[in-house]
Amino acid sequence: MIEKYEQTLQDWIESIVAEGDDDALFASGYLQGHFAVVLSKLEVEHEQGAQALESKMVECLALAREELDDNDYALVNDAWLQLSRQLAA
Repeated sequence: MIEKYEQTLQDWIESIVAEGDDDALFASGYLQGHFAVVLSKLEVEHEQGAQALESKMVECLALAREELDDNDYALVNDAWLQLSRQLAA
């Protein structure tokens, strides 16, 4: 499962790099860091399904909400929504 998440992230990042603007690049890079932390946590846990991933990402986005201004947070949250749709496909 972790490998699928990593591959989906990689494919998504590549599409952002190829087609995205500066805001998309910022949001995807920021999100990539949080996503990597979540995946490393999931690797050591028994539950690695979509619900566990979503739960941990919600926690990370709560931290992002504290770190980022409103506009940057909106970009990161939108990026997560895009990535999560790709993960669900």
